[in-house]
Amino acid sequence: MASQIKVPPIKRWQTWYMLLAFFYMYLPIGVLTIFSFNKSPSPSQWTGFSLEWYAKFLQNPNLLAALQNSLSVALAAVSVSSVLGTLTAVGLARYYFPGKSLYQGVTYLPLIVPDIAIAVATLVFFAAIKLPLSLGTIVVAHIVFCLAYVAVVVSSRLASIDPKLEEAALDLGATPVQAFLRVLLPQLLPGILSGCLLAFILSMDDFVIAYFTAGVGSTTLPIAIFSSLRSGGGVTPELNALSVLLILASGSIAAIAEAVRSWGTHD
Repeated sequence: MASQIKVPPIKRWQTWYMLLAFFYMYLPIGVLTIFSFNKSPSPSQWTGFSLEWYAKFLQNPNLLAALQNSLSVALAAVSVSSVLGTLTAVGLARYYFPGKSLYQGVTYLPLIVPDIAIAVATLVFFAAIKLPLSLGTIVVAHIVFCLAYVAVVVSSRLASIDPKLEEAALDLGATPVQAFLRVLLPQLLPGILSGCLLAFILSMDDFVIAYFTAGVGSTTLPIAIFSSLRSGGGVTPELNALSVLLILASGSIAAIAEAVRSWGTHD
């Protein structure tokens, strides 16, 4: 009879620790998900299963308008950041110029600077140039940190690409632009897509920067949720349903970004 394989105690402890960590992290999300299907509007009493709150959210014009604004801001910011972030990453990785290290540090600074500092600085800048606040100013502010995230992800992809491929293309008569478009850019696409998806999630989730740079009639979804809570409405079942949908959408986008990144790594 084959002897049973015993799991070392340290492995069992690792398993229990992992389960406890995941339970701690995702228990609030699980409770939120359950009560989004609660028939009662009370968050403390379960009275039965219902999809009523999801239907009401889809009929709420204020939340839908805020969601549309958030999507518009995120798409615009990511579209600009994808181009600028990619060019920034390529320029820092492939070219040498005076002050390169300083410029590289400044480029990645929005990743570590607190959002409140970026928000205040951006608001002061808009006030100094007398630019009225609107959805456009939110887009400009979001480009600041979206660009940095795209540049970081593309830079990590660039590190795994052999620069000799571009040199070979140049030796064969390609111009620098042709070598970039036909040789380097196709290999960078997984990193660019992954960075764009990450920046999109962060832009949709941002509250602080959007709150400071939003004008009248340019309410994004996080601002609308905060306003609902501040006005005394509390966490309504509609917000529970909306939160679950956002979690599912964010998780799906994150999974796609990871799949694209892994595909690019093993390509």
